[in-house]
Amino acid sequence: MNPLKFSNDRPLDIIAVGRLCIDLNANETNRPMEETSTFTKYVGGSPANIAIGSARLGQKTGFIGKVADDQMGRFITQYLEKNNINTDGVTIDKTGAVTGLAFTEIKSPDECSILMYRDNAADLKLYPSEVSEDYIKQSKALLISGTALAASPSREAVFVALEYAVKHDVTVFFDLDYRPYTWTDEAETAVYYNLAAEKCDVIIGTREEFDMMEKLLNIKESDDHYTASRWFSHRAEIVVIKHGGAGSIAYTKDGGSYRSGIFRTNVLKTFGAGDSYASAFIYGLMTGHDVSEAMKMGSASASIVISRHSCSDAMPTEQELTEHMDTAIYETV
Repeated sequence: MNPLKFSNDRPLDIIAVGRLCIDLNANETNRPMEETSTFTKYVGGSPANIAIGSARLGQKTGFIGKVADDQMGRFITQYLEKNNINTDGVTIDKTGAVTGLAFTEIKSPDECSILMYRDNAADLKLYPSEVSEDYIKQSKALLISGTALAASPSREAVFVALEYAVKHDVTVFFDLDYRPYTWTDEAETAVYYNLAAEKCDVIIGTREEFDMMEKLLNIKESDDHYTASRWFSHRAEIVVIKHGGAGSIAYTKDGGSYRSGIFRTNVLKTFGAGDSYASAFIYGLMTGHDVSEAMKMGSASASIVISRHSCSDAMPTEQELTEHMDTAIYETV
């Protein structure tokens, strides 16, 4: 069962909006960052990773965002274009803002951390006036993520994009992507997350991310059914709640629920799993697969990416994803 309908007469499949940054992944693994000397540079940021994953799977993808007027900004834009991502919506900052950096530490397969440098980050300088209504209405779907809501003017730019998407029947996916270090106040965080989620058709997040959004309601215990039903009273058609190693559960507005398992893999790192899951899950839904199969595709993509050093470069092609689903061991949880 797949409740989503897309306008198939549009030139773009999906446009992502938000964070474009640089990941610097530790080359020396199984040691703390204090003992790490070299890193490899990749394009990063949750919406960027999802857009790259979508493009690798064959979707016609675009991006709305802002990059710094420096070497790193040019590296990001060139990388997107090399991966067949339309950059008509990517603008260049002229205020002296810099590219956000994320240094990753890989102490062990299950002990990883990220050290962020996001002071005066260019991606948060995206203005509402730089979001084109004509661009958004060319797409079947729009992807937003939570980090872009953390500060103005990026926050307002996201809400403008949401208004245009709703106006033109563009299906909206919200990958919650809650990063506590980008926010200063939990109540503020919850307010803006909730306001954005009200305008979205598909909401994807961890149980902890949904708990953060529900703090305003003083809910004492997590309840997946309550969480899903709350969003079904707005626009949502599908709510996906991820439970880490216990897999994920998708709820649909018609009362359905679907649980996904995990694919066995040799885990190198934990980061990147959520972005790769989202890109393949969205791809599955947009290519007509039912919710269960789309979730399985998401799990397969996640298992591929966590076995590789990068996030963006590790995103699988359609052939790689299919082969992995055919050969890897799938475990129900």
